Parts: sequence; structure tokens; C-alpha cells
Amino acid sequence: MMEFSQPIYFLLLLLLVPYILWYVLWRNRGKHKMEASLTISDAFVYKNAPMSLRQRFIHLPMIIRCAAFVLIVTALARPQTRNAWDNRSVEGIDIMLAIDISTSMLTQDLNPNRIEAAKNVAAAFIADRPNDNIGLTVFAGEAFTQCPLTTDHASLLNLLKNVRPDLAATGLISDGTAIGMGLANAISRLKDSKAKSKVVILLTDGANNMGDISPLTAAQIAKSLGIRVYTIGVGSKRVAAYEIDATTLKSIAATGDGNFYLATNNKELRQIYSDIDKLEKSRILVKKFSKKYEAYQPFAIAALLMLLLEMLLRLTLLRRL
Repeated sequence: MMEFSQPIYFLLLLLLVPYILWYVLWRNRGKHKMEASLTISDAFVYKNAPMSLRQRFIHLPMIIRCAAFVLIVTALARPQTRNAWDNRSVEGIDIMLAIDISTSMLTQDLNPNRIEAAKNVAAAFIADRPNDNIGLTVFAGEAFTQCPLTTDHASLLNLLKNVRPDLAATGLISDGTAIGMGLANAISRLKDSKAKSKVVILLTDGANNMGDISPLTAAQIAKSLGIRVYTIGVGSKRVAAYEIDATTLKSIAATGDGNFYLATNNKELRQIYSDIDKLEKSRILVKKFSKKYEAYQPFAIAALLMLLLEMLLRLTLLRRL
């Protein structure tokens, strides 16, 4: 995008009007007095003579001179370009995704299994919210932050892709389901957020059986910090009836002013994230660097070249005696 720092200089272009009038009227009327002439008895013989190349381009220097003047005025107006970066307010919300990565998430009652189904739907959710700060917490018997809040969704999606339940299976972290720890970890990433809306979306396929913080204690902390909590239980209907602690997940959501959802198949899981996607958005400020660059040089160079061309034509092809 180009803008001009001194647009007032464009008023100089009005000088072209009297110059063109002078060239067309006064100069053409007076040129016979100023230039050498030859008197002949009859010009009929020259009536149908073809125009020479010199005659065709007789007005070219004047046109080039006007174009050069326009370019000089444009350069004086200080054209400037700027980056596409600026400061703008956009609709957004701070969201932490807390995903269970215990070994039970490898169960294949969702396609291809629970963890991959959850990752695929979460990835689509992230892609649909380009203006949001989104982070990722994972938990099994313990919890850790896979990605802090960020608008760099490419990096976030890459880290989400690398989430694997075999961390617990290989002993890198304790296996189990520490819902309270997972929620507390997500809350810790949101507590200093300045966004008006702060949300945790917690997904698990089991009941809390590990960790030093109970799920309801973590929910109370979320409430005190104004963080809304949505809980999702994932697993087939048969599994959900016996393994998922729906009562606790409902209590967490109620305390955190959110909702509890049960996803027994891929379609329901996609619908749940679609519903959550309709959350109220808050305004966040996206800071983008802005810098102006002077762009007069091309106009000045072009004007100089045109003046040199006009001078060259007057001294050669369109030379007057």
C-alpha cells in the first residue's frame, strides 16, 4: 500500500494546464515567426505527401517533458510504503485444551482410537479460531504443558500432532487419570491472562484416580479466577456407563460455569467442539509491527531518464535548425 507524506505538492500539477495551453495556442501561432521558413508559389504538390517519422513524433518531447514533471511532483509528495502490519483489535478468547493421554485413550471404540479422534477434532477447532490464544495441557497420572497460550497455531498444531499416549505406557510419565492435576495445569496458564473470556476444555475417558489436587478443588480455583470450564467424557456408550465419572465431570463444569458433554462416537465429538466454538468472544489486541519506507527513488530516477530522453531527442531525431 502506498501513501504520500506531502500530498500538497500535487497542486503543482495545475501548472501543466497553462503550459499545455501555451504549447497548443501561442507557440503554434508564433512558431512561423520564430523558425526559418521557405516561401513557395504553390504547396499543392506537398498536400498528399506522407508524413515523415520526424513529423509524427514532433510533439513527443513536450509529452515526455510533462510526464517528467508529473514524476518530479510525485517524488516531492514523498510516496511511502508500509508493511501490512499494524495494531488492531480482533475478536478472541484465551483457551487451554486439557487432553487425557492415559493408555486407555488408545481404545478403538472411536475411529481410529480415542486419542487420535480427539486430536483430529481439536486440530479442526484450532484451525477455525485463528484469532485466539490457544494452549495445550496433557495429562495421565501427572500433567504437563505441551504448549503455552499462543497465536502461533502452526506450532501448536505440530505439538498437538506429536501427542502420544505411549508416554505413560513406556514409563516416561505415570499412567492413570489425574483430572485435577490436568485442570490445575491448564488453569495455571490462564491465571495471568488479560482476556475477558478464559476457557478450559478438558477431555478424558476415565475417572480421577491420581494426583495431589482433586478435580473439584481445581474447579473452585477456576471459578475464583473467572475461568469457564467445559468437560468432555469420551468413550462408547458401554464404556461411558462404567468408566467415565460423569458426576464429577458435571460438577466441574457446573462449578466452572461451563457444560458437560459425552462423546460416544466421532460425530458427537465433532458436534461438541462445534458447540463450544460458539462461545462468546472477547476483544484482544493483536500487535503488529508497522514501518514506513520512502519510495520516491523510482519516481525520481524515472523523471531523470525522461528528461535525458527528451534532451537526446531534441539533439538528434527531432533537432531543429
